[in-house]
Amino acid sequence: MALKNNIEALTEAMAQSMRKDPTVLVYGEDAGYEGGVFRATSGIQKEFGTLRCFDAPIAEAAIVGTAIGMAINGLKPIVEMQFQGFMFPGYHQLVVHAARMRNRSRGRYTVPMVMRMPMGGGIRALEHHSEAVEVLFAHIPGLKVVMPSNPHDTKGLMIAAINDPDPVVFLEPKSIYRAFKQEIPNEMYEIEIGKARILQEGTDITVVTYGAQAITCLKALPELAGKVSVELIDLRTISPWDKEAVLKSVRKTGRLIVVHEAVRSFSTASEVISTVTEEAFLSLQVPPIRLTGWDITVPLDKGEKYHIITKERIVNKILESVNYKI
Repeated sequence: MALKNNIEALTEAMAQSMRKDPTVLVYGEDAGYEGGVFRATSGIQKEFGTLRCFDAPIAEAAIVGTAIGMAINGLKPIVEMQFQGFMFPGYHQLVVHAARMRNRSRGRYTVPMVMRMPMGGGIRALEHHSEAVEVLFAHIPGLKVVMPSNPHDTKGLMIAAINDPDPVVFLEPKSIYRAFKQEIPNEMYEIEIGKARILQEGTDITVVTYGAQAITCLKALPELAGKVSVELIDLRTISPWDKEAVLKSVRKTGRLIVVHEAVRSFSTASEVISTVTEEAFLSLQVPPIRLTGWDITVPLDKGEKYHIITKERIVNKILESVNYKI
C-alpha cells in the first residue's frame, strides 16, 4: 500500500498500464515534456520515450481523430484534453466516429481509447477551465463516462478504462487533484465501470453524488450525526450508472437527494430522479430533490462560491427533505 493523492494515483495507473501493455500510449497538449498542465503525466515521457508519450498540437479535433485511428488499428491511446471546456472541437470526432464505430462496423472495429479531461470548478479559474458538462457525453450511446472521487477509485477506474474495448471519457475534478491522500494498493487492479460505492449506510435518506461533491457530502455528514441516518452513494460512473444500487437504497429510505456541480436542467440528477420515480415511486415518502449548480454559465472568481455546492447547502437540503410535511 502507498499513500497517494488523485494525481499520483492517475499517473501510477497510466504508467503501470504502459509497462504491462506496449500498445498503450499517452498524448495531448503539453502532456509530454511538461507532464501536463496539472502534471498528471509527469515522468511518463522520460520513462517511455517520445513515441509513447508526446505533445500534441493545439488542435483538439486532430487529437481525438488520430486517437480513433490508432485505436481501430490496435493501439490503446490515452488522450488528454487540457481542460474540459477545450474539448468541443473534438466532440464531433468523439460522438460521430468513436462512439458509433462498433455499431457502424457491426462489431468489426472497436475504439479502445480513453479521453481524459480535467473538469469542474473550485480553483478560481476561467469559464472554459471550470465547466461540468458530463451529460453531453452520457447522452451519447457508445460512450462510457467515469468520474472518480478518491485516489483508490481513480487508479482502479483508469486501469479499467484503459482495458475497456470501447471509448471511455474519464473526467477528473480539478478541485480534488491534490486535496487529500489515501492508501491504495501498489499493484494493478480494476474497479468495474458502472458499479457505485456506498460511502455510508443509512436508513433515513439516500444521497446520490459523484466526483468532488462526494467529498463535500462526506464533510457534511458529521453535522448530521445523531440526527439523520444518511445513506451516501458515490456513483463513480455516470454512464452506465448503477440504477440497482440507487433503487435498492431509495426503497429502503424513502427519500432521495442527488448532488452534483453541473447545472440543474437536463442533468444527471434529472435522469436519476426520473428513473427512481418510474421504478420506485411507491417507495418515495417525499418529493426527490436536485441539489446542483445553477442554470448559468460558470461564474468567474468572485461568483464561483455561489455556484459550487457547499456542505452547508447539503445539510440544509437533507434536513428539508427529512422534515418535509405533506
